[in-house]
Amino acid sequence: MKQQGQKKRVVVGLSGGVDSAVTAYLLKQQGHEVIGIFMKNWEDDDRPADATGAQADPGYCTSNIDFVDAAAVADVLGIEIEHVNFATDYKDRVFAEFVREYQAGRTPNPDILCNAEIKFKAFLDHAMRLGAEKIATGHYARVRHNEPTDCFELLKGHDASKDQSYFLHRLNQAQLSKTWFPVGELHKTEVRRIADEIGLPNAKKKDSTGICFIGERPFREFLNRYIAMEPGPIKNPNGQTIGQHVGLSFYTLGQRQGLGIGGLKAKGAQKGGGEHTPWFVARKDLQTNTLWVVQGHDHPWLLSRTLSALDASWVSGSAPEPRASLGAKTRYRQEDAATQLHNESAAGFTLQFPDPQWAVTPGQSAVVYDGDVCLGGGVIEAAQQVEAAL
Repeated sequence: MKQQGQKKRVVVGLSGGVDSAVTAYLLKQQGHEVIGIFMKNWEDDDRPADATGAQADPGYCTSNIDFVDAAAVADVLGIEIEHVNFATDYKDRVFAEFVREYQAGRTPNPDILCNAEIKFKAFLDHAMRLGAEKIATGHYARVRHNEPTDCFELLKGHDASKDQSYFLHRLNQAQLSKTWFPVGELHKTEVRRIADEIGLPNAKKKDSTGICFIGERPFREFLNRYIAMEPGPIKNPNGQTIGQHVGLSFYTLGQRQGLGIGGLKAKGAQKGGGEHTPWFVARKDLQTNTLWVVQGHDHPWLLSRTLSALDASWVSGSAPEPRASLGAKTRYRQEDAATQLHNESAAGFTLQFPDPQWAVTPGQSAVVYDGDVCLGGGVIEAAQQVEAAL
């Protein structure tokens, strides 16, 4: 790992996971004064009781369990740890927007807003009040100071399979100037090796895969606590009703599982033979409360060459010059797709792709890259399908 310059007071966001634990270790090894902060962003007890009065959903990993793991790491490393509750900030700044987007039929990414509003705003402000000169987290990304432009750049992590720059694209110059991502220089296997070598108690703890405040709980069950189910028809491209959905908010474009119509065969399939062709969500019509589905992963209704995005946020503080040599992701874990950027306004832009993009989803983020440099992005407003959906 690269040296982080002169010794500083660094506040590390300890999540209870192995990445933030190794982050704290690496910084302490470099001689920095390291303080751990555990952020509680969701009230675990805010859960419905079952018929007996007991709390439901006991099986997911609560923040209390994560804090025990984070405290154990701090003990091994010999650093202080503070438990800070940001739940009110989270509900006001992130969760309220999350619910509004789902009610509007879009599919938001709350982790992106959480990074911009909580982890690198509320947490950063708290760290500065503690006298910190820098904050650090266990994200797989990198920060580089571009000397000629005097600009801080957000770069992809060296481990392409773990890169998290997509979730960090809304960070600005002030936030990046105060931030370090030590494990962004490493591969996950090396992080695990270091954790095991120094005897960290969470060295083999599995990575979290759930949304930050939902965890591993069933998503539809969780969302139903805040958004009412409004059943309606599921229709195929011919306009035939082939099933019933539970509410448009509970589905996203490209979704294959949980449609309740998996037993239907493709048109023209021989009776008793051949495999079932899967159905995919292709469109949500809020006016008629209709869920439109198609068969086949590469159906034209699922493909788009152009998208428009709003609420643009650029890392440098200004939009990049329109050009055709950029890459973009319309969802996490997607390979960069060649794209041409057109700035429509200060708050919005258009991306055009020579190759069709699959299931471009309103509410998700379109993130723009110049090689390894993450330039920023915006929230997808609409996409122009290769073939009109109606």
